Amino acid sequence: MAQNSNRKMTREEAGRLGGEATAKNHSREFYQEIGKKGGRATSRNHSREFYQEIGQKGGEATSRNHSREFYQEIGRKGGRK
Repeated sequence: MAQNSNRKMTREEAGRLGGEATAKNHSREFYQEIGKKGGRATSRNHSREFYQEIGQKGGEATSRNHSREFYQEIGRKGGRK
C-alpha cells in the first residue's frame, strides 16, 4: 500500500513491508539457520515440563478447532507415508 501523506502507516503495514524487504535479502537457508539457533536457545532455557505444557495446550486448541473427520483424514495421510 502506498504511503498517504495524511496518515501514518499502521504497525501491520510496517511489519508486512519489513518482512517482505527482509525476505528479499535473505535465503531459505538463512531462515533455517536462525530457526535452529532459536530452537537451541529455547531448549537451553526451558525444561521438559515447559514443552509438555505447550504441547498439551496446542493439542487442546487443535481439538477445539477440528472435527473427528479432520483427525481421520490426517491419520489416513500419515498412514500412506
